[in-house]
Amino acid sequence: MAAVRKIIQANKNKNLSPSLFSFRRGIAYKLFVGGLSFCTTQKALSEAFSNYGQVLEAKVVTDRVSDRSKGFGFVTYASADEAENAIAEMKGKTLNGRVIFVDYAKPNTNSKGAMPIARGPPEPTPET
Repeated sequence: MAAVRKIIQANKNKNLSPSLFSFRRGIAYKLFVGGLSFCTTQKALSEAFSNYGQVLEAKVVTDRVSDRSKGFGFVTYASADEAENAIAEMKGKTLNGRVIFVDYAKPNTNSKGAMPIARGPPEPTPET
């Protein structure tokens, strides 16, 4: 966000294209919350962060097999100001007995060129 602010300050009198800011679209207001207690629920996470703005979604990431928390989650806000306020206020605070870390979520970097997982024999192709 600091880089975006610098661009805006440098170009106050010029019209900026909306595509200039599209690199943050979709994740600009999504925060990563690390160091969560294993007993923290999505409701408790939402309530803790709702003091700083409108929480659209609060998700605690769980293990597929044991359905137990992995100790981190995500909170999505309605505006960038609310998200920045939450980062400033909640970073280093205690939630359910654990000190939490809060920062902007990074984009998912799953690449399409990754090695595929083999799941049996290849599908037969119709002969023409």
